[in-house]
Amino acid sequence: MDGTPDRYKHSREAGPTSSASFGDIPGSLCSPTDGWPRSFRDLRYDAAWERLAAASNLHSVQLDASGRWRADALNFQPCIRTPSQDRYAIQQINIQGRIWTLSAVFDGHLGSHTVEHVAHHMPIIVREHLEVMNQKHGDRAVPPPLIADMFAMAIRAFDDAIANDVLNLFPGGLSSLAHMSDSQIQAVLDDQLAGGHNYTMARLCMYGTTALVALVDPDHKNLWLANLGDCQGLMVSETGHKGWNVEVLTRPHNGENSLEVERVMNEHPGEPECILDGRVLGAIAPFRCLGDTPFKQPPEFTRRILYNLYPGQHDTSPWEEFLKRNWTPPYISSTPEVTHYPLDPSPRAPRKYLILCSDGFTDICGANQRAIVDQWARGVACGSSRALDDKNPSLALRLLWQALGNDPTDVSRVLTLDMDTPWLDDISIVVQCL
Repeated sequence: MDGTPDRYKHSREAGPTSSASFGDIPGSLCSPTDGWPRSFRDLRYDAAWERLAAASNLHSVQLDASGRWRADALNFQPCIRTPSQDRYAIQQINIQGRIWTLSAVFDGHLGSHTVEHVAHHMPIIVREHLEVMNQKHGDRAVPPPLIADMFAMAIRAFDDAIANDVLNLFPGGLSSLAHMSDSQIQAVLDDQLAGGHNYTMARLCMYGTTALVALVDPDHKNLWLANLGDCQGLMVSETGHKGWNVEVLTRPHNGENSLEVERVMNEHPGEPECILDGRVLGAIAPFRCLGDTPFKQPPEFTRRILYNLYPGQHDTSPWEEFLKRNWTPPYISSTPEVTHYPLDPSPRAPRKYLILCSDGFTDICGANQRAIVDQWARGVACGSSRALDDKNPSLALRLLWQALGNDPTDVSRVLTLDMDTPWLDDISIVVQCL
């Protein structure tokens, strides 16, 4: 058995076996010592398209009756032995008969439990805050800055609840744990035989996710973009003479951003190891995200609650390595950067595409990202004469194809590489017509 899912097994895929060198894999997670060259199956054009589509968890939503506005999304991880920890969301939110649109990408880390929770509940919490805002303002127009504040408040409240829901299991909060034995704490947390509600809540604290969330108002006149972490937002706008402008809308919240480094250092004066080797407490890359409670609560939260979630089953030494630096939490922020952009809803307005992507996409593009996105936009504008492209109209899938090389051999090399461990980071893309 080769472990290949049935959906990948097409007789038309049969092609010659070729060899890939280390430098052939874009954004590679591989090592030069992984035994290169390695074999892959060189698929024909139609088979490469079909397999890429099958591996990408495609989803599309028509956002208006005219067909002008839509959103396409995908989640791609070519190594079938490693489930993706990325997620995306596209939802229309009905507030008193007026339709808002939320789209998002989430890049989970350490595990998929928290990112799954966030992707499901983020549209719900935003809808709840929109409903409250609508009740307060009624028919009055709400200024965009107030909506931006609401958006940030909704995300912060959502993240606060992840830890607070667990602390509420213990009357007196964190301080009460000093008077409880490990077995007493375990008895509270281990309720799996009774449905596992407490266990599920506590497990969310062990993992985390970045988030990039876009909100468009019912009149299609405003876009708000909330960013936590290192996902990326791009605005692709049509210009004169059939040209396209590619604008990066977000900045990464990690050690590559000097402003983020300065912010964290200023929040923790006298703690030179609050950032170590470009990572928070020397352990985690994103400086803003959801979840990751050990970086937001005192060490007692991790040692008394999370250690007792899996008693005796995990090596705690990696946790202790950064917990010893945890003096004045929080070190990771749940406050998103929210930016407002005006939109032109008129039928004759130049075309715009909003691209939301996880860092796996930026990795495979590298320094060529603007050229890749520009070529994709030109292809979308001109249409395609290839029949198979018409069978796969997803704008997100076409963008992924372009980034992987825009060639069946290049795409095949990534799809069918003979390796047991991931050679690409997880990739999520949402393309929304504006």
